[in-house]
Amino acid sequence: MTKMSDVAKLAGVSTATVSRVLRNPEAVRTATKQKVLEAIEELKYQPNMLARHFRRSETNTILVVVPNIINTVFAEIVGGIEDEASRNGYRVLLRNSNNQIDSEYGSIEHMKQRQVDGMILLSPKLDEDTLLDINKKYPIVLATAHLDVTKIPVVSIDNVNSSKKATEHLISLGHRRIAHVAGPLHSLISKYRFKGYRQAMKENGIDFDTNLIREGEFTFESGYEQMLQLLDYNFPPSAVFAASDEMAMGVINAAKHRGIKVPDDLAVVGFDNIKFSSIFDPPLTTIAQPKFGMGKRAMELLIKKFNGEVLSQTEHILPDELIIRESCGAKQQEILFQQN
Repeated sequence: MTKMSDVAKLAGVSTATVSRVLRNPEAVRTATKQKVLEAIEELKYQPNMLARHFRRSETNTILVVVPNIINTVFAEIVGGIEDEASRNGYRVLLRNSNNQIDSEYGSIEHMKQRQVDGMILLSPKLDEDTLLDINKKYPIVLATAHLDVTKIPVVSIDNVNSSKKATEHLISLGHRRIAHVAGPLHSLISKYRFKGYRQAMKENGIDFDTNLIREGEFTFESGYEQMLQLLDYNFPPSAVFAASDEMAMGVINAAKHRGIKVPDDLAVVGFDNIKFSSIFDPPLTTIAQPKFGMGKRAMELLIKKFNGEVLSQTEHILPDELIIRESCGAKQQEILFQQN
């Protein structure tokens, strides 16, 4: 059977362009549209029943469910979603769940009532059985999420290895009493980042001290409070790996308020590379996620589901990067080394 990818190959365009010709032809240049139509005619291409069904009932709107719209990580991912959506003739409807599972359940009603064509969920709290059931009935994609099963398209980074990389960086600077301020550990993302921290400590022969593990809420206030508790411990850490930049900033402020200098007395590494992290005092060493790219890829996958394409790959892991700035002290060491 002829597939949309066959048409795209013959016409020398992307499958997204073929989709636009079928769904929103006025948005495509005349010459490109003509090439696609000629390829469709030559190959006798007919969209499958699922795709035809969605075109008959389409709203050209997709729903994005965000756990916290104030969080700049999600805002940048939504930016990527909107960019790809607009290029393909879709509008984006945002629903801020405020980390409330009831609100996520409510978003399913938009699908049931055909108010939207599909849905992208960012870090959902819904259980896997519910997500699998939704996936059987409606087009959905997950972003910044992890599941134990891989039947639903997911766009993320390797949270275990990236966290291991962040912790190993602190170890390479000579630290052994490294604390971890985790996100809520009922979340798989938090569990994976904690797992990466544990792996780095174990593989480097560093004893695990449960008193150096604090569970937070991915917020500045949470990082601040957890750091105060770490500082009250008889054997406080010399370094902290926080599972988000916002928590890392809270960690740094708590240390400053106790008269502890960062990075002279305490090294700190965060996670996310939010825009403010580069201008914070001190600038924050962190793991950068390709947030805009994650949103873009999630929308690309959703469009493929609209077109009835079979996804050969469900788990899409994008590359991350350790961004070294002043908060861990590595920059200072580089300067001293150069001076000597």
